[in-house]
This record gives sequence, structure tokens and C-alpha cells, in this order.
Amino acid sequence: MSRAEIEEKVNNYLLEEMELEEALLKPEARIKEDLKIDSLDYVDIGVMVTEVFGIKVKQEEMKILDTLADFYDFIDKKVNQ
Repeated sequence: MSRAEIEEKVNNYLLEEMELEEALLKPEARIKEDLKIDSLDYVDIGVMVTEVFGIKVKQEEMKILDTLADFYDFIDKKVNQ
């Protein structure tokens, strides 16, 4: 799966399910501070990653990711190992 496909799927989820504004979804956006993603949201995002990308993500792994770019990189690395 390409990086562009990963970004598209993640962004679509954040737009539709988390109801974030598209203007916020920049690679440099900080997940906690800019996007206001909290610990409950991390659980939902983890479920989405498992369903969409077929990989398991521990909540501890999610919490260390700072920006959307970090999140894209994390998924890209796991999916394309």
C-alpha cells in the first residue's frame, strides 16, 4: 500500500468519524494538541487501523506518536514490512 493511500484512508477516517476539519489534517499537525485526540479516541483509531490496514496497534504505541506524519510513517512501516 502506498503512502498516499495510507494518508487518504487515515484522513477520511478523521474527517468522517472524528469530525475534524480538513484544514487541520496537515502532516505537521500534532495529534493531541492540534487535533484534540484524547485517550478514548486512540481506542477508536486503533480499531480503525486494525480493520482498514489489518495490523494491531497497542495504545502505548499510539501515544508516543506526536504528529500526523509520525502516524502515517508508523502505519506505512507496519503495513509494508
